[in-house]
Amino acid sequence: MAELIRASTVLPADREAFKLLTSDGLNLVAEIARPLKSSSGTLVLLHPLPTAGGMMDSHIFRKAAARLPELADITILRFNSRGTESEAGRSDGHFENGDGEIHDVQAAIDYASTNLGAENLWVVGWSFGTDLALRYARDPRVKGLILLSPPLRTAKVSDLEWWAGDGRRVIALVPEFDDYLKPKEAIVAFKPLTQIEIIPVDGAKHLWVGEPYVYRVLNEITKIVNPAKSPLPTEY
Repeated sequence: MAELIRASTVLPADREAFKLLTSDGLNLVAEIARPLKSSSGTLVLLHPLPTAGGMMDSHIFRKAAARLPELADITILRFNSRGTESEAGRSDGHFENGDGEIHDVQAAIDYASTNLGAENLWVVGWSFGTDLALRYARDPRVKGLILLSPPLRTAKVSDLEWWAGDGRRVIALVPEFDDYLKPKEAIVAFKPLTQIEIIPVDGAKHLWVGEPYVYRVLNEITKIVNPAKSPLPTEY
């Protein structure tokens, strides 16, 4: 008998912990979660601000790794950026406020493309991770960006203009009650990124607390990366 998918649900996947080596010589704690069958897409996940508790195990990303390989045939690569710690361990280095983290982002994209052979490769940033994505995920092997709760804290207008000129898809899920950038404000702030798709999410907050909002985020990601698997089931 099928059971309701809950916050603690972990579905089958081929999971592998590893160390991601950056071009400036740091080892980052990382994990890959692959579907047991063939993969239809790969996500590189960039977590929220580590000085505010963000890490590879932040709940949306932990649940993405727990569910999407089985439910959506999507491979998940998540990691702790420099100096960040989770239950899986602490990455080398120290927090550099989004500057030195360029090496972390580039290492993850290169690993996904080169070592995993990812073709349908997307970068998903959450909060701090959205700024990293906008600034550094420009590798031509990336299909596009998915931004969760973007604060536009360190990304500049020039970064938005770069993506506008590039033309690849950029989708932003913006909570109604976000602490930093609400939907109406986001429409104005992202105006230079002319092709951005802003999806307002009624009732949601910056941290996407609550299973209905987790489901909404994971389903929106699936619609973008492997639409044949949307809508996601709520039971397994």
